[in-house]
Amino acid sequence: MRFFSAILYLFAYRLAGYRKTVVRRNLQAAFPEKGPQELRAIEHRFYHHLCDLLVEGIHNLFASPQSILRRYRVVNREVLTPYFDRGQSVILMSAHYNDWEYMVTSLGLQFHHHGIGVGKALSNRLLEPWVLRRRTRFGTQVVYSDNVRQTVDYYLRHHVPCALMMLSDQSPSNPRKCHWTSFLHQETAFLYGAEHFARKYDLPVFYYTVQKTRRFHYEVRLEPLCLEPLSVPQYSIVEQYARTLERQIVARPEYWLWSHRRWKLKKEK
Repeated sequence: MRFFSAILYLFAYRLAGYRKTVVRRNLQAAFPEKGPQELRAIEHRFYHHLCDLLVEGIHNLFASPQSILRRYRVVNREVLTPYFDRGQSVILMSAHYNDWEYMVTSLGLQFHHHGIGVGKALSNRLLEPWVLRRRTRFGTQVVYSDNVRQTVDYYLRHHVPCALMMLSDQSPSNPRKCHWTSFLHQETAFLYGAEHFARKYDLPVFYYTVQKTRRFHYEVRLEPLCLEPLSVPQYSIVEQYARTLERQIVARPEYWLWSHRRWKLKKEK
């Protein structure tokens, strides 16, 4: 894996300069207090990590359950056991930070809850069905934005406790159906979906932090974000999520997906 990652780094960063302009623009805007040398060091580390992610993504599609659990381990999964025992579903919020594909594939291996990953279909329609089968081979169900509500309704009606995994740091498509807040020194739109489902069904929300312990190995830790969503003001869950993610990125910025055009959406006046 190290060899293939090194080859990818040489091609993607040194030769092709994959999205280098986007990465540099994002880093400069997010960390105006840092100098050019410090920003360039983060940039180098990010591309090394990005190439590791690409290699891990391929490994994830073919790996055995034992191989995935050796590399990606939830250290306090027992936190969700009481909720499963009483038949209550939960929401798991996180971001495109460190590896996220391992969690999608291993939800059914990590927890007693029925795992549901909310995502987007691949643009390649020929490859999408095969990739979907590989991602869901251990029991995780992947749904897309147009059928999340129907899926959640179905399982709650049939009293099946679910763990709804939502990565809420991608850029929303509609500036009027999101929550705007200051994030990394910029006015930023956040998806409201996780808070919407938490309030609609009164589901506790957990944030899971993914830490890279060594190359190609991760530890995941769950922490409560909001256990009583009906008792807090509107948008407070999204705000708490944004602040938690922001602290994580500031601590180790190279592990976030800087190649994504996160701030392409502008707030309407």
